Amino acid sequence: MADNRIPDIRRPDKVLLPDGVTKNDLAEYHRTIAPFMLPHLRDRPLMLERHPDGLDGPRFMQKDTPDHYPDWIHRVEVPKEGGTVTHTVCDDTATLIHLVDQAALTLHRWLSRADNIDHPDRLVFDLDPSEDDFETVREAARLTHRMLDDLDLPSAPMTTGSRGVHVVVPLDGSQDFDEVRDFARQVADTLADEHPDALTTAPRKKDRGDRLFLDVLRNAYAQTAVAPYSVRAKPGAPVATPLTWRQLGAPAVDARHWNITNALEQARTKPWDDLLGKGRSLAPAWRKLRDRQGS
Repeated sequence: MADNRIPDIRRPDKVLLPDGVTKNDLAEYHRTIAPFMLPHLRDRPLMLERHPDGLDGPRFMQKDTPDHYPDWIHRVEVPKEGGTVTHTVCDDTATLIHLVDQAALTLHRWLSRADNIDHPDRLVFDLDPSEDDFETVREAARLTHRMLDDLDLPSAPMTTGSRGVHVVVPLDGSQDFDEVRDFARQVADTLADEHPDALTTAPRKKDRGDRLFLDVLRNAYAQTAVAPYSVRAKPGAPVATPLTWRQLGAPAVDARHWNITNALEQARTKPWDDLLGKGRSLAPAWRKLRDRQGS
């Protein structure tokens, strides 16, 4: 049955990205990718990266949901210092297309859900190279995957559509953000100690040199990570795309390998199907990590 809430796109021929990518092109992409994207968005507060006039105009990072959004769009009010924020939540295709019409090119999601807002069910390692060199990213991802395997934690990679890769670990929501961030930091510090010439956790760019930055700062309350299958506001309309560890090893793959023209084909392979139901507590992994650090 057709959803009569899905809005008509205003100014569908307006170019929002280089190479003539229009608002209508983005709407069509989101209509087709919705069945694969929505499971990663439902019940999660969003931060919207809006570019009303394309890349040449101003960028807005929108947290609060405007009053003019339709009443049927899901919202969630979450605490912040000194008050609250009412975030948009994207549960359905109609909301997704509405956000495209608002020129929300990239959706950044919380790592927790609205019904358990203080307890994330995702942990993310953001592998950020010092230069646009995907081979360093590929090697860092391999090292991260191997260590997580040693800790008996399932994980999966996602190209960011920019320069790097996110390594995503599903959790069962039994730890709060402080516990998850502390664990992620300890894993990253251990990796950097074991591979000091290649990896770093130094927060200041001037201290990193040419080493890849293991960024765990997204694992905190009110922080976000780019959502799977979200378009990046860059030339070529690249897409943040889940993939398998085997695919990550393919020489042709890099951070911008998938875009709005080929991401659907990749999504249909369901690369994360075996991951999403494997949320774990970090307690056993903590014990293994401490043993490793003490050895």
